[in-house]
Amino acid sequence: MDKLLSVIFMVGILLLVFPGFLQSNSKLKQFLKNLTIWIIIILIILVIVYFFK
Repeated sequence: MDKLLSVIFMVGILLLVFPGFLQSNSKLKQFLKNLTIWIIIILIILVIVYFFK
């Protein structure tokens, strides 16, 4: 149940941040670079939560 709640919170944050993220990244190269950075950050957070829970 805790993992489901964490996923819901992560999706909620993504929904709040994504419109501004798309608006500020109008060029494809910049968009892909920032998207890659966000994916790396999310993966690091998920690994930390997985190992310390």
